[in-house]
Amino acid sequence: MKAVWLIIGLCLTGIVNAEDSIERMHAEKMESFRSASLQWKDEPILPKGAKSALLVGDPTKAGVFIVRLKFPAHYPIPAHTHPFTEVITVLKGKLGNGMGNKLNKQHGEILHVGDSFVLPTNHAHYVWTEDEETEVELIATGPWDITYIDAKDDPRKAK
Repeated sequence: MKAVWLIIGLCLTGIVNAEDSIERMHAEKMESFRSASLQWKDEPILPKGAKSALLVGDPTKAGVFIVRLKFPAHYPIPAHTHPFTEVITVLKGKLGNGMGNKLNKQHGEILHVGDSFVLPTNHAHYVWTEDEETEVELIATGPWDITYIDAKDDPRKAK
């Protein structure tokens, strides 16, 4: 009987230790985020024109983060993947979203304010905007990165 309790104890300890190693969202204080007062910066991993405003976390480190992204009208993000699952919600405008290795608006869908989608890890997809500026909220796990299907589309590479 002692052996059974020892095994149960070891299993429970393993579960507790596994939970302790999970990177959780963390905040130092209660904070409100008002769209009009966000500090937008150029987003270097996306094609020129995208802006980002960090709300919670650090996309360069392991753990959950939340960021707002703003895209101009008629803005494409070519086919790419991300190393971790993402959830995107449209806050303003419309966002086209498609799956596959090449941007093809005919095989995508248009998402409206309040609509969301989830992207599995390493799932090839692309997005675009139409006739208006679009703002989305991204919830993901860092470190955040993007791998363009066609390396020529990567704005971080010298052209």
